[in-house]
Amino acid sequence: MIGGLGAGMKKKIVRLLKLLLLVAGLFLVVITLTPIDHCWADALSGRWNQPEGDVLVVLAGSSGADNVIGYGTYLRVQYALAAYQSHPFRKVVVSGGGTPIPQAHLMRQFLVCQGVPLSAIEVEDSSTTTRENAIYVKKLLGSPGKTTLLTSDYHMFRAVKTFQKAGLEVTPVPFPDVMKRSEHWAERIPAFVELAEESGKIVYYKMKGWI
Repeated sequence: MIGGLGAGMKKKIVRLLKLLLLVAGLFLVVITLTPIDHCWADALSGRWNQPEGDVLVVLAGSSGADNVIGYGTYLRVQYALAAYQSHPFRKVVVSGGGTPIPQAHLMRQFLVCQGVPLSAIEVEDSSTTTRENAIYVKKLLGSPGKTTLLTSDYHMFRAVKTFQKAGLEVTPVPFPDVMKRSEHWAERIPAFVELAEESGKIVYYKMKGWI
């Protein structure tokens, strides 16, 4: 197709391709050789509070395959266990749906296997979005007293704002998800993509009036 173009047009196309390659190369250099992921995730995480209050709310992350807990969810529930062990929460709420088995059920199973009493865990297994997490947890808890919200660093900004919009005040307790993964250069591009997607979701939630 290019062969049928004039010499001037060919030169313009070649220059454009070179420019695109240069921009892509610079883009990769910035992502892999600078702390942009770490700084971005830190900005989204907000304050790094200590676990406190009566209720710990833990949000599910990615779903796994074949009835296996998703990796993102696994990280969150691991840190939830550490939070529970460091502070005497009266109740732990695990929130997240999914098919064929809701992530919240797998989260409860993990926590019970690690020694958290079954009677201390409540399950919200209908939500598939952060907004639904907030709405359904608020409905489940009513007025629960002082509540701590635990989720990934990059997800915390949107999660806190969404819960506040739903009428549930929470103390954010993020954990270093993207910030930790970005320590390894091979993980920086996937982490950057995840941060970009999350920022797009923040804009969408803002436009919808959900935060």
